[in-house]
Amino acid sequence: MTAQIPELLILDGEEVSMAFCPNFPINHPRILPADTSSIPPELELKGMIVNGTACWRGYQGTWEIRNDQLYLLSLFGMWQISAGEPLKAEWFSGVLRITRGEKLCHVHMGFGSVYEQEIHIRVDQGRVKARSVIDNRDKAIDENRLGWSNLPGFENLFEGDGQA
Repeated sequence: MTAQIPELLILDGEEVSMAFCPNFPINHPRILPADTSSIPPELELKGMIVNGTACWRGYQGTWEIRNDQLYLLSLFGMWQISAGEPLKAEWFSGVLRITRGEKLCHVHMGFGSVYEQEIHIRVDQGRVKARSVIDNRDKAIDENRLGWSNLPGFENLFEGDGQA
């Protein structure tokens, strides 16, 4: 598996990358399979999204935290959201992982690359409950362990989220 393209998050008015993929309910009435045959060629960065190894999930989501509530704004690729207000992500509980600073170690698997800092945002049924900052600059980095721990199915588990 290749390093994955990130989900996007609007946090404090700034678009940042998440090294994490929050789930969404594919049976939600406003989340629909997309017609991928109509994707313009100029968006084929996102060709990775439709059928490439850099986006095994087949889509890229854009999320926002506003007033301590997580929202799903858009999906691009195999899924789309029908018109209307952003979806309150009340179905989601877990820890969002946002990377900051320079990349200290590239791991060619999932979201295993290590950056100077990570922001972990704990969410419970769509509501933000806590934020913490992890500083990775003085940590020992085991690339082999990170690669194996980011195989499909484990890429959303990481140190510091209480699940790893």
